[in-house]
Amino acid sequence: MFRFDLDPALLLETEERRQLRAVLREFLAEVCGPEEVREQAGGPRGFDQVVWERLAGEIGVHGLALPEEYGGAGCSFGELAVALEETGRVLCPAPLLPTVVLAGDALLASGDRRACERWLPDIATGALTATVAGFLHGSEVTAERGPDGWLLRGEADFVPAGEDAGLILVVARAPDGARLFACEPGPGSCDRTARRVLDLTRRQALVRFRGAPAEPVGEEGQVPGIVDAVRDSGRTALAAEQLGGCAHALDAVLAYVSHRTQFGRQIGSFQAVKHRLADLLVEVEAARSASGYAAVCLADWSAELPVAASAAAVACSTAYRRATAEYVQLHGGIGFTWEHSAHLYLRRARADDALFGTADDHRVRLAELLRLTGRPA
Repeated sequence: MFRFDLDPALLLETEERRQLRAVLREFLAEVCGPEEVREQAGGPRGFDQVVWERLAGEIGVHGLALPEEYGGAGCSFGELAVALEETGRVLCPAPLLPTVVLAGDALLASGDRRACERWLPDIATGALTATVAGFLHGSEVTAERGPDGWLLRGEADFVPAGEDAGLILVVARAPDGARLFACEPGPGSCDRTARRVLDLTRRQALVRFRGAPAEPVGEEGQVPGIVDAVRDSGRTALAAEQLGGCAHALDAVLAYVSHRTQFGRQIGSFQAVKHRLADLLVEVEAARSASGYAAVCLADWSAELPVAASAAAVACSTAYRRATAEYVQLHGGIGFTWEHSAHLYLRRARADDALFGTADDHRVRLAELLRLTGRPA
């Protein structure tokens, strides 16, 4: 059974994290305003390479939660959660989630020291973008032995940051069962096609492997454990991003209703608006608690992580959907125009809701994990 007995003091923000938050907020205000985000998302790569390199080099975001032996800072996921919350607050399109969290944790979870030594240092410095395939959605990728090593064939769809990633960690069917492979896509053996997606700031791609060279990562039989670990890491990281988006939406709405007047009064003084904002604040604070608890569990690799990650997914997805809906509606006519940044947040919230399973999916998973149903988790 799950005990839920972690020290509540771990949920408090340390002075170091406050300083990291302040530095990131100042930096991101400079490089990721609404117009900059639209420009970066619409560019060839979907993000600004200079911003990516500065996040890695000047602030060290990419290596925060990576071990020092692989070029990281050796901090916990708590520090990375601060960075994800702040990048989610401005919808920074840099592929931190697929590179640092999904691919980075897949390598660490594999326990393959050679693979970690080869790729994690480049992830930490920002020299490498990476992602995973076959973790979030089913893939039709098989692995076969060629004269010079393993080759991948088949396709994986809706791969986050898959159009441009320099490294893809792929779950593929080998003759002896499912295994994890590392593939550095080349133009002659791998075709990548951008998918049309709802969220313009988080690109996804269809990746077709046509005899792409690959290297096995980890041992046989590890795939289920690696996939489960990476999914829970991703859910926890996504919850932190969603929390940042909720905070922005709430702040933006409060600022607007405080100065917008109607019938000679600020619209924020109307009782109906007050009730809506009070309800939203309660929901956002509940999401903050759920996200923080999941981050603590992930930092400690607690046995409670599966429950905490799904609880955070429910709380943060629900709060983000509501926050962005209020963001649009309480801005009135201007909120319904595409030019307003509220729509970028609305699209992110709707897309995030399905990235690792919907809130309803996670309610079902929680019921199974807590043995409220007869089915195993």
